Amino acid sequence: MAPDANPTPTDLDSLPRAEFAFPGPLRDQLVAAILDGSKTSTTGLVADYALEDEPLPEVGSREVVVDSGDLPVAVIEVTDVRVVPVGQVDLAHAVDEGEGYTSVAEWRAGHEHFWHGEEMRAALGDPDFTVDDSTPAVLERFRLVAVLQPTER
Repeated sequence: MAPDANPTPTDLDSLPRAEFAFPGPLRDQLVAAILDGSKTSTTGLVADYALEDEPLPEVGSREVVVDSGDLPVAVIEVTDVRVVPVGQVDLAHAVDEGEGYTSVAEWRAGHEHFWHGEEMRAALGDPDFTVDDSTPAVLERFRLVAVLQPTER
C-alpha cells in the first residue's frame, strides 16, 4: 500500500510519538524496516504502557516515528491491536516485525534479550523484572502512512 500524501508540520505536532526500542543501533534497524515496508507489527508490554501512564494504541490512530536523533521520519497508522500473553504470540506477528525472525522461538529470544536488558529494566525501574509465558503483551499492527522529507522534520 502506498503512503498517503505527506502531512504538514502542524499535523505532525498534534500526533503522538512512536519510539521503537531505545535510541541506538536497534532503533535505527527498526526505523529502517518501517521505512522499507518490512516492519508492519510491533510488540510492547502492558507493564510499559502502565508505567508510562499511556493508553494502549487504538485502531485508526496515527503516530510520528522518530529516529535515534529524535527526528520525525514517518507517520504510521494502527490497523490492529491485540493483548495476549507472551506465550501466545503467533508466527505471522513475529515475521511481520521485520527483524528477520523465522520462528516464534527466535522472536521470543530476541525480545527477551531486549526486555531483560539493562535499559529496559532501568526504564521500568525494576532490576528484577522478568517476562514469562503469561506476561501480557500488546501486539500492534500498523501501516506506513507517510515518509517524511528532511524539510518536514
